[in-house]
Amino acid sequence: MTTNDTSPSRRRRAASMADVARHAGVSSQTVSRVSNGLTNVDETTRERVLASMRAVGYRPNGAARALKYGRFHTIGVIMFTLETLGNVRTLDAIATEAAIADYSVTLMPVPDPTMGAVRGAYRRLTEQAVDGIIIIFEASLLDRVEITLPPGLPVVVIDSNAGSGYTVVDTDQALGARLATQHLLDLGHRQVWHIAGPTSSFSAMHRVESWQRTLDEAGVAPPDPHHGDWSTESGYRIGLELGARDDVTAVFAANDQMALGAMRAFHELGRSIPGDVSVVGFDDMDEARAFWPPLTSVHQHFREVGRVAMARLLSQIADPSAGGGTTLIPTELVVRDSSGPAPR
Repeated sequence: MTTNDTSPSRRRRAASMADVARHAGVSSQTVSRVSNGLTNVDETTRERVLASMRAVGYRPNGAARALKYGRFHTIGVIMFTLETLGNVRTLDAIATEAAIADYSVTLMPVPDPTMGAVRGAYRRLTEQAVDGIIIIFEASLLDRVEITLPPGLPVVVIDSNAGSGYTVVDTDQALGARLATQHLLDLGHRQVWHIAGPTSSFSAMHRVESWQRTLDEAGVAPPDPHHGDWSTESGYRIGLELGARDDVTAVFAANDQMALGAMRAFHELGRSIPGDVSVVGFDDMDEARAFWPPLTSVHQHFREVGRVAMARLLSQIADPSAGGGTTLIPTELVVRDSSGPAPR
């Protein structure tokens, strides 16, 4: 009869540092130096030790190294939603940059945008042994305007309303909205209507404020913004309302999805784009050039936001005094066929 003996005595023993030392013909101290990435080892010896690690199946104990050297090579990311294009692309960039720097990423979703929820996520991440935290805000905090977290870990916030004392990295939302609005004014449109994002969104409100300010500076009284929820359907609904008005000749939408919905509404109402109505979006998603007509849109460099955020966090991990300040990543207007001169 055959039996499966899984007792500890029958299990294969995990390879140890001593096994690597015997295989490579070096001391255990040399294996330790190689395992911990120290530089005081001859390169030929280092390669021999690494080859022996692979040969015997030795895996360095990352947790033990972290306790010894104070580094876990893991960062935490707190975020409210993965439903928006910007958040997904920014998170992808953070993960890519973290991998390049030999860091892992622990994602901590927050179900509701409150300071208590953020603190809870922060506490759970500290218990999971991370070296620093990036917080990606999409929505305004419902209970406080500014972030207040316990001291102890380096923090980078991807938003521009984090309050003093935090390192902030963000897209220049105001610049993008100004470029979009001014572009339509320069084309001769007497008014620019705005399909805004939800009032709970920091980025949406930054765009609203900049759109209003640009119109004010041009001597144009801003109309009330029409708030959507970032979806194509909300853009379509608002587009039906705006498209029914003959005086609406220029529309700036706070994201490309709402712009697409509005364009569908305008087509259904028999209003040509850009002959009757010019449309400008925001994000410059990959599909924007495939809209009909191709969509003029504000390009956001999401990868650069993620790269800079990770770089700033690593700087703080290495030197806690390196924190603070705001870095804005410029936006740019990509002009395509959906915007044109005001109708005569």
